[in-house]
Amino acid sequence: MQQERLSTAGGLSEVFLGMDALIRFCAEISDAKFKILMLTDTNTAELCRPLVRDLLPPHFHLSIAEGEASKTLSQCEKIWEKLTSNAFERGDMIINLGGGMICDLGGFAASCYKRGIAFVHIPTTLLAMADAAIGGKTGIDFHGFKNQIGSFQQPKAVVIHPEFLETLPDLQLRAGYAEVLKHYLIHDADAWKTAVELQGLPSNWDETIAKAVKIKLFFTESDPTEKGIRKALNFGHTIGHAVESHFLQEFAGDPLLHGEAVAVGMACEAWISHQRNLISAKELSEIVQTLENLYGIVRIPPQIIPDVSKWCIQDKKNVGGRINATLLNGIGKFLIDQWLSIDEIEASLLAYHHQFSKKDRP
Repeated sequence: MQQERLSTAGGLSEVFLGMDALIRFCAEISDAKFKILMLTDTNTAELCRPLVRDLLPPHFHLSIAEGEASKTLSQCEKIWEKLTSNAFERGDMIINLGGGMICDLGGFAASCYKRGIAFVHIPTTLLAMADAAIGGKTGIDFHGFKNQIGSFQQPKAVVIHPEFLETLPDLQLRAGYAEVLKHYLIHDADAWKTAVELQGLPSNWDETIAKAVKIKLFFTESDPTEKGIRKALNFGHTIGHAVESHFLQEFAGDPLLHGEAVAVGMACEAWISHQRNLISAKELSEIVQTLENLYGIVRIPPQIIPDVSKWCIQDKKNVGGRINATLLNGIGKFLIDQWLSIDEIEASLLAYHHQFSKKDRP
């Protein structure tokens, strides 16, 4: 994989790809005259920062608790306090070393501080490398709702260093792979076919990440602020975010990873796609079986389905009080701005409970 320079509506960004990505990026800022704050969570501070620390010029460091529960305004305040107490200016930079939560949180904090300072993502999870770090979305959760407050601001650079994947447990890799599968389902039927035949995780992460990044860039470069085609990337996320939010609130001790929730959302939204005659029964079965083999089945008993579905009412993609989703229109194709009713959402979750087998999460 090689370095790419990307023109975006938000300015010029660089994506560094490959095993020497860190060295190439750090060499570019080795003589930096600006201040740098590295933001990590407790996991990446221990497992990943040692691989980066000595490559960078002297910098400040702030670590916060790992997990989605940290993606809040109170954690933003900690970042702003660190920046303010060390007199950071508009020409200075935040480096976000972590997964999707750190990229979202750090990017949002940077986009607001003094009306915006530069930030760089160094994603350490598959989910962040393939999806969250690309495209310029930032955000925090609010009152339990996913990414309820956020902004569009492109990172100055994204540094994708696959070696970080060696620090991840299998469940984290599987969760990240859900976003890769989503990319395939909406844009690359051939890649989806290969994934179905594999029925497991790929062995060549360099190739997988490069393909996912290119798909993500296809959508985000042509529609940076999600007014049109970029909405395709929301497939699986309307219901997936509802499931994720419910578990985060009700089962804080054992929340779902984002990718696990998106896998549920993709299964449910594929079911709705079939109900609307947009995909065949065979295609639905193939999607369900592939997701089940990778993720098992999340327990969503009928009695909690109404509570789960209510989270969709506040989804940030909604328009005019209607629940907005992306559905499949065949494998590798999509339809944006598809309006879902609460009844449809509840029916899809009930189908998930009754019609899918009861294989537990890995």
